[in-house]
Amino acid sequence: MSRINNTMTNNDRVNRRSFLKASAVGAGGLLIGFSLPAHAAERLASLPATETPLNAYLRIGTDNQIHMVLSKVEMGQGIWTTIPMLIAEELDCDWNSIRVEHSPPGIAADFSQSLIARSTGGSETTVSEFDRCRLAGATARQMLVNAAAKRLGVSPESCRTENSFVIAGEHRLSYSTLAADASTLPVPTVTLRGPNQWKYIGKSQKRLDAPDKINGKAIYGLDIYFPGLLTAVVAHAPVFGGTVKSFDTTKASAVKGVRLVVQIPTGVAVIADSFWAAKVGREALTIDWHLGPNATLESAQQLATYRQLANSTGLSVHQKGNVTAGLQNANRVIDAEYSFPYLAHAPMEPLNCTVKIGADQCEVWVGTQSPLLHQAEIATSLGLKPEQVLLHTPMIGGSFGRRGTFSQDWVMEAVQIAKISGKAIKLVWSREDDIQGGYYRPVYVHRVKVGTNPAGVPIAWQHRIVGQSLFVNTPLQDLIAPKGVDYSSVTRGAPYSEAIPDCSFELHTTKVGVPVSAWRSVGATHTAFVMETLIDELATQAAVDPVAYRRALLKKAPHHLAALNLAAYKAGWTKPLPAGQFRGIAVCEAMSSYVAQVVEVSVADKQIRVHRVVCAIDCGLPVNPDGVVAQMEGCIIFGLTAALYGEITLANGQVQQSNFHDYRILRMNEAPTIEVHIVPSTERMGGAGEPGVAPVAPALANALFAATGKRFRHLPLRLSDSSKS
Repeated sequence: MSRINNTMTNNDRVNRRSFLKASAVGAGGLLIGFSLPAHAAERLASLPATETPLNAYLRIGTDNQIHMVLSKVEMGQGIWTTIPMLIAEELDCDWNSIRVEHSPPGIAADFSQSLIARSTGGSETTVSEFDRCRLAGATARQMLVNAAAKRLGVSPESCRTENSFVIAGEHRLSYSTLAADASTLPVPTVTLRGPNQWKYIGKSQKRLDAPDKINGKAIYGLDIYFPGLLTAVVAHAPVFGGTVKSFDTTKASAVKGVRLVVQIPTGVAVIADSFWAAKVGREALTIDWHLGPNATLESAQQLATYRQLANSTGLSVHQKGNVTAGLQNANRVIDAEYSFPYLAHAPMEPLNCTVKIGADQCEVWVGTQSPLLHQAEIATSLGLKPEQVLLHTPMIGGSFGRRGTFSQDWVMEAVQIAKISGKAIKLVWSREDDIQGGYYRPVYVHRVKVGTNPAGVPIAWQHRIVGQSLFVNTPLQDLIAPKGVDYSSVTRGAPYSEAIPDCSFELHTTKVGVPVSAWRSVGATHTAFVMETLIDELATQAAVDPVAYRRALLKKAPHHLAALNLAAYKAGWTKPLPAGQFRGIAVCEAMSSYVAQVVEVSVADKQIRVHRVVCAIDCGLPVNPDGVVAQMEGCIIFGLTAALYGEITLANGQVQQSNFHDYRILRMNEAPTIEVHIVPSTERMGGAGEPGVAPVAPALANALFAATGKRFRHLPLRLSDSSKS
């Protein structure tokens, strides 16, 4: 990590011409955009006269409220608060006057860059927006200062700002009274404030979206309603890729409230006055399906095929030395196989999308991580220009990656229903549709051979991974999966492998008819489990304490070491636990943050009970520490759910799980005590929304080894599925 740049001006890092674009809009208004398209400027120009647009991220109303427009999507991760903190830090505004909204999607000449910049995922929002948003706030503040100085006939240097006011001597001018004048001035060059001047950054702030979410005012996709809106549900094939042979609508059409039944590429849609009527109508349909080749998919057979592949040489990801010779010369060799199942994202708010198609435009309300992608695909399918697709982003009830797919998914399904039916519709997926609808975390199998010297230190490491790619044939292929190697799904063994003279990391990319997508923490959900349980096993083999063993291997990995040491210290690693309780630890990097966790467990009556999880994260500068803590807590619950229960299986091509009764989530009475500690840092920040998921499963598995003397190599963790160490 590099240190935070505290002196960046709007000429630094990026070309000022391409970064800040100024143009007059409305009655004396000014748009300062980040390469914003013309139609976005037109939208801001149409704002009411009571609001003056200062730039793409800010506008100030006559009531002195500060309106902040997000370029990223809030889906529970807290950026509705973190991003305004960055702007407010430089704008020097009253925190209680801030109002936040999602940005409408724009168009840019380079679509791939637009997708990266305007999609939300990978826990990169804060780091990607850190400089841009501070610069936006600083630019706006200086323009307000310059406007005040001009009005009062004083120098800008004699003015200061405080809580949405410019102060010059005895004069106090509110931002709202200066906004119109400021919008007529040139865009200035600014210098950003240093940490010693920060009022918000690094200090916990209450979430700006919390009140509306608590009192019910927050509008989610499922809440969208207007007169004439109908509800649609879709009967999908029971097998992925299946198609409709024929269908009979007689019984469905007789259900009270059902208005129309139409065929779409992905199945048969029932359109009704309400969700319940549509659901009952769907159940009354008679459909003859062409199941296709995926009807033979079986989880057991898939694992057998993967295991066979794992025994053969794969595509090289990272090679060093001669691993064959290294294993032959090793004092001892561990040969281990690991398997990981498909996992559904299962966000609390199931997928939904509202579509209203008019004569020359399409209006869409959808919670998505990629507004630009969907706007473009909708426009193409309807023969419209992208600016004719008005896409609203309501609040989102969770995603974990599910709302970030790149293929024609539920959004296009809704558009097709609206187009074919000629109706304004809200497509709703039920929980069963969601669990059985695909786009899972892929199945993976790892085969690892580790050779050690007489001191128990690894000297040779052969690691093969088998699984589907997440990013091949997507807009991010060149960035994440060049030359067929999907780096989101593999490991190079770092940082442990850096000191190993002979190592080989290989990949077999499979093609299976089950749609997959990124799942919270992406590749680290399986690679960290393998690395950290194996490191633990090596420590046991060497008769060395697991923390001390890791410290020895992580001497040149200061961020891993900082998280490891803080977690071990706060957990009281060297102190005895109550009788019948046991500890395990794991540390890993994900999304440029470093997380260590200590899990305390007991085993009784063949049941696993997690009592306590102590987490330490080195995420660089924590912009909103309370937000980081909340994300770690959520990650731990999410990770424990997957470690203990998560598994999607197939039989005759059909998904066997359907709802939370057989795709379990952690219950309140099962939730452990969670403690989160942040490594102090002023360095460039990493992510926080995902990294905490990865270490909890291996830490739990290592604790179970301490409790049972058995190693666990398969998820979800089952006491009957283990091997003697």
